[in-house]
Amino acid sequence: MKIRRVLATAVAAAVTAPVVLLSSAPAFADEKPAAQTQKAKPTIEELRKAVDRAQKEYDAAVIAVNDAVKFLEEGLEEETYPTKAALIEAQKAAEAAAKVKDEADQAVVDAQAELDAATTDEDKAAAQTALDEAKTAATEAAEAKTAADTAHTEAQTAHDDERVAQVRKIDLLQKARDEAKTKLKDAEKALAEAEEGEEGEEPAGECVPVPELTAVVSGLPDKVVGGSTETFTLRVTNGTGGTLDEVYPFASAHGFDTKGYKELDSYLDLEWSTAANPKWRDADLLGGTSIGSLKANASVDVKLRLKVDADVLAGQGSVYVTADYLNDDGSCGGYPDLDDYGFQILPKGDDAGDQGKPEDPKDKPAPNSPTGQGGTSTTPVNTSSTTTGSLAQTGSNDALPKIALAGGAALVLGAGAVVITRRRNKSTGA
Repeated sequence: MKIRRVLATAVAAAVTAPVVLLSSAPAFADEKPAAQTQKAKPTIEELRKAVDRAQKEYDAAVIAVNDAVKFLEEGLEEETYPTKAALIEAQKAAEAAAKVKDEADQAVVDAQAELDAATTDEDKAAAQTALDEAKTAATEAAEAKTAADTAHTEAQTAHDDERVAQVRKIDLLQKARDEAKTKLKDAEKALAEAEEGEEGEEPAGECVPVPELTAVVSGLPDKVVGGSTETFTLRVTNGTGGTLDEVYPFASAHGFDTKGYKELDSYLDLEWSTAANPKWRDADLLGGTSIGSLKANASVDVKLRLKVDADVLAGQGSVYVTADYLNDDGSCGGYPDLDDYGFQILPKGDDAGDQGKPEDPKDKPAPNSPTGQGGTSTTPVNTSSTTTGSLAQTGSNDALPKIALAGGAALVLGAGAVVITRRRNKSTGA
């Protein structure tokens, strides 16, 4: 749907409403967030990168868990691992001490047997000495075995502690893996929802008002006559201090008869062209067409041509203008007001006299209060802005969002507030 298509219809309703409603519309809030400080929602590309990062984190966490489990089962049991090596040495020492003790104990038994077999006093004395020495060696061997067994137990405990520490590490790594998996699922869900929303018609996200992006009309005469064609200019200026990647101007013409009863839109045909695209096209398409990027403090002129039907009735008319932008990073916004430039409509054959003037406002309030030549109304019709989509300079884009006009309809219904809400939905690769 072409951008601002709804806007054009609603403006037509707004300009036919009593002026008392226009005068009761509250002014736009003085404090408006700057485009540079507005936090834009993540773009599709950013969400895809987030999924990639989450996937890498999850993959790394899985590898870390697997490596830790493998180390528990294999690495800790390698003979070169410090606690394992100490355990092996302690075990060898304990086994050696046990063997020495067994041999010492057997020496005591043998010495006792020698003593028992001795018959002479000399043999008995020698056997007793050998038995005493065997018993001393056995005692020392027993003490050595006890010390070796203690060292072995301590080495086993140290190695077991290493295993427990590794198990705890695995538990932490598994929790980190599970968290990474949850993060990945959330990132994938956010991307899926964004892509689904991008494909649908309902836009998502808010853009910001940027009064530094201006749209100003010049050369529009105070009066137009039936059967005539008037050419004038819409100048769009970027005063934001930064380059705007895609700029979308908007212009629409509306009118009503002198009594304010009959709409004259069907008698007014507004067309546009630019130096880059000199072919005249219907202004309804202008709001959906990018005029390209606009550098800081630069301006671009859009030519406007108003054709007035020869059968037009006397009345009042207005040209409404504004401008929006959309950057490649997804940030967007626009001029917060919809300015109107008023002119008097005279039937064919009338001169610039009083014949085509509307009734005295004291007798019948006009639905709007247009200014003179090239001037802007003191009552804004729009109080917020945004646009979406990215177009080449030569055409419009059906992927651009609908501009939901709350202002014109609310004004006609007597709500007393004029608000145009523009939402963005930048299409992938648009």
